[in-house]
Amino acid sequence: MTMPLDKPYISGHFTPVTDEITGRELKVRGTLPPELNGRYFRNGHNPKPGITPTHWFRGEGMIHGVRLTGGRAEWYRNRWVRTPFLDGVPFTGTELEVSAAATNIIFHGGRYLALQEANLPWEVSADLDTIGVHDFGGKLTSAMTAHPKEDPETGELHFFSYSPFPPYLTYYVADASGNIVKSEVIDGSGPSLMHDFAITREHVVFINSPVVFDHAEQSGIPYRWHDDVPLRIGVMPRAGGRTTWFEVADQAALLHVTNAYTDAQGRIVLEAPCFDRSAWESSWKWWVGTPGYGTSPATGSTFYRWIMDPATGKVTTESLNDLVTEFPSINDAHTGSAYRYSYAIAFPGAGLSGYHTVKFDTRTGQEKLLAHSEGRMPGEAVFAPAEGGTAEDDGYLLTIVSDLTADASELLVLDASDLSTVAAVELPRRVPAGIHGHWIPDSELPA
Repeated sequence: MTMPLDKPYISGHFTPVTDEITGRELKVRGTLPPELNGRYFRNGHNPKPGITPTHWFRGEGMIHGVRLTGGRAEWYRNRWVRTPFLDGVPFTGTELEVSAAATNIIFHGGRYLALQEANLPWEVSADLDTIGVHDFGGKLTSAMTAHPKEDPETGELHFFSYSPFPPYLTYYVADASGNIVKSEVIDGSGPSLMHDFAITREHVVFINSPVVFDHAEQSGIPYRWHDDVPLRIGVMPRAGGRTTWFEVADQAALLHVTNAYTDAQGRIVLEAPCFDRSAWESSWKWWVGTPGYGTSPATGSTFYRWIMDPATGKVTTESLNDLVTEFPSINDAHTGSAYRYSYAIAFPGAGLSGYHTVKFDTRTGQEKLLAHSEGRMPGEAVFAPAEGGTAEDDGYLLTIVSDLTADASELLVLDASDLSTVAAVELPRRVPAGIHGHWIPDSELPA
């Protein structure tokens, strides 16, 4: 379906590129840390020329990659994920291999997997060539979230599938080799839009928000905010047992989780940016391109903490920061455990006039901001550990910056401790603002 070409998600920083290229031996300003040997891959929506999707989330997937090795930027390449959806096969919700494959890309069990939550994963090569649909040897018979969590201690991959129809929620675990070893229908869930979830060392944390399945929504993503549906957070023991659902007094919707952990009192702590109804509906206007949309894809989402106490059955809510932030990230070595630092994109609003990369100290409440100059928009900040690092923030943040003024892009390498610029890799083209990505060090690759 084509629509007028004034949609915000295909203009400005999000204007699609029209072809696939490869650039080699890229120019670097500053000095690339020699321990950064690997690939930075980032996924995002890049509709083909002449196509305007009805929703930001329905654009065809394109992965951009930069290969770093020995202090050099060896190559850049961008490739569409060649799924049936790219070839024009419509998504119906029944054929799981028909995917935009545009939300995330991970590496697990020796495979690079492009993910979109309503479909099966699609495998690509280390050079971003499409290999084909991946169903874990036939053991995955439903869709897979775009936000799986890898346990940094066991290497297990935890993920889920959600549906507007029963069973609403199914939980999976794949071992470090990529074999599914557990699947379980989760009781008590509903037809909520469940984009993300969390794990702790002891629990799995599911989220049911007020954004639920609704036939009346015509954007192609059939979910709407409902005032009569509360935010509910489900906590399930990883060792087995029933899921306890905690109902939150204040309505809120979550897209992305920052982290979760179990505190010294045995309470489960969940932290994430969240939307109230006004923020969600304002942001949805941008994602759909309806009249009245704002200047950026996130409006009004702010950083919160929820504490679930199994002893009392109660949940408390705390505001952590008033900045408008989204796309949170952490040092993945702390996934599921107590942590101190998180990173995010700070969008215009709450006193900020432009885009920033922000570092939060969840222990002190302090924030550190890196302002990006006019016309520049950073992406999600992906953490890459420093060799021999001991502190949580000993490492680097990798982010692709879109520069409309220069009609160019670069991969910034920031010092995660103070957000100073260590190096900038000049890319051979402007890269559209995108969604999620990962740093895949060579040390994680099979021998």
